[in-house]
Amino acid sequence: MTAKRCIYYINEKKPSASSELAHLLKKCISKTDHPWEDIIFICIGSDRITGDSLGPLIGHQLSRQSWKNIHVYGTLDYPVHALNLEQTMKKIKKRHPSALIIAIDASLGSKKHVGFITVGTGPIQPGAGVHKTLPPVGDVFITGILNISGNFEHLLLQTTRLSLVVQMAETITDGITRIFSPAYEKRRLLPDIWPQPEECRRLCWAKDSGLAALSIESFSGTSC
Repeated sequence: MTAKRCIYYINEKKPSASSELAHLLKKCISKTDHPWEDIIFICIGSDRITGDSLGPLIGHQLSRQSWKNIHVYGTLDYPVHALNLEQTMKKIKKRHPSALIIAIDASLGSKKHVGFITVGTGPIQPGAGVHKTLPPVGDVFITGILNISGNFEHLLLQTTRLSLVVQMAETITDGITRIFSPAYEKRRLLPDIWPQPEECRRLCWAKDSGLAALSIESFSGTSC
């Protein structure tokens, strides 16, 4: 039986966006059903295209951290993109055979979801928004919806505002760093207690850039 996927939207403009991302990313990591010793952030994209530079920019910021058992692939200096993704994945599997892989990438979506961050369980399909066939990547993923999907995707990525990319990269980086506190280093585990209470949510299907994402609505009940 295929494991149920949990995928959430976060509005990057909300003041609580980083906290929400940290909370939901921790939740998604906890749902991983295989043992792991290392965490790999694979930040996918190209530094040559504004809209596709989200991944390398986040990787650049994360690479400044000194975390034990956490490794970053894909930075502004050494990006991971369509031409070297498969080779990079082979290298990761050889160097880190027992790793949790968190894939980070830019994406295109519906107009109402531009500026939203998605986080969820399972792999993403890099390049789906621009009609590239690449292998699925990740046990958990984070994407930033930076422009509208449709025709002329490459042009849309090239004309994406740099300010949006930078703001979203900072929010995602902040959300990630909130998780790996001194408690992580001391216990080598994610903290069991998170200060923000979890809301009940209704998960509704929406399609963005070849990735089936789920939107969030408050309601009385349970969710994945």
